[in-house]
Amino acid sequence: MPGERYREIDVARGIAVVTMILFHSAFDLNFFGVLPLNVSGGLLRMLAYLTASTFIFLVGLSFTISYARASERLAGRDLTLKYVRRGLTIFGYGLVITAVTWLFLPSVYIVFGILHFIGIAILLAPLFARFSAQNLIIASIACLIAGYATNAVPGPWPLLWLGIHPESFASLDYVPLLPWFGLVLAGMACGSLFYPGGRRGFALPAARPAFSAPLEFLGRHSLLIYFLHQPLILLVIALLAPGTMARLW
Repeated sequence: MPGERYREIDVARGIAVVTMILFHSAFDLNFFGVLPLNVSGGLLRMLAYLTASTFIFLVGLSFTISYARASERLAGRDLTLKYVRRGLTIFGYGLVITAVTWLFLPSVYIVFGILHFIGIAILLAPLFARFSAQNLIIASIACLIAGYATNAVPGPWPLLWLGIHPESFASLDYVPLLPWFGLVLAGMACGSLFYPGGRRGFALPAARPAFSAPLEFLGRHSLLIYFLHQPLILLVIALLAPGTMARLW
């Protein structure tokens, strides 16, 4: 089925949505001084990396499935424009996040966060669509190595998107192309291996576990939840701890 969704992917994305909400709740509680939580290290920092890694890996996996299906009915310019439009749309959502955070938190506003990254990743992914799984893994490892190398090198603001930035740079969310695009390529490699031609290459039990349906729902609506969850968390904090929102002003 061309438009079939695979529940295991939605469940994985749904789990990432849950861990995202948990981490951002902890971050906000610490940021506004409600609870002294260590969000810069330990389990919470590991949770943040696991969440981002899951979302980004699934970008590559989902792209492979989408591209294989789209290639059956589109070609050339039309196929390219499909992903140009999608990438620019998500990058545009990232610019909305930039504007909002610049307005309320100008000292740490988001310049190149996860939505900016996903938008650029979708623009670049078609260039790697014809790579074999083996070559995608090699490219993935190269991105990871390059990312760790560039992270140690300070540089000017125009290279921020790549992973090179001034030493004074600070942002609430920063997901540069290197090393994170390596995870997209790893997801694409898994997509080509386990979902050849955009179709699941393995069998799952027909019966769904009880936890599957709510996680699938979260996974299907992850972008909308991404936009809504922070205002809702802040609203709950404002109701439970009046006066903590003064830092936003």
